[in-house]
Amino acid sequence: MVNKIIVGAHYGLKDWLIQRISAVFMVVYCLVFIILLLGQGELDYAGWRAFMAGGLMRFLTFLFIVNLMYHAWVGVRDIWMDYAKPTSLRFALHILTLLALIGYTGWAVSILWRL
Repeated sequence: MVNKIIVGAHYGLKDWLIQRISAVFMVVYCLVFIILLLGQGELDYAGWRAFMAGGLMRFLTFLFIVNLMYHAWVGVRDIWMDYAKPTSLRFALHILTLLALIGYTGWAVSILWRL
């Protein structure tokens, strides 16, 4: 009988697919953002604030932030899984990465809703 030891998160097709979908969303968001931004003309603080104040733009930006953080989590987690061989080091790096990404997400959302 073969005893297979599974180490780490449940990575596989699901995470691969989610990472690809999040990348497509981020590309589409960036293209739409650039097109809308170019249509604004000269942007000063008041124009930028008005541009980002709309509910739809805030919602799409929030989705972008969440997609970016999940995309980063899957990518960095896979790097730690491939190159950090001691389990305790890998676990510590996973925790630090997760805490940093959660902090970045909270910071970005607080900036977004402060506008």
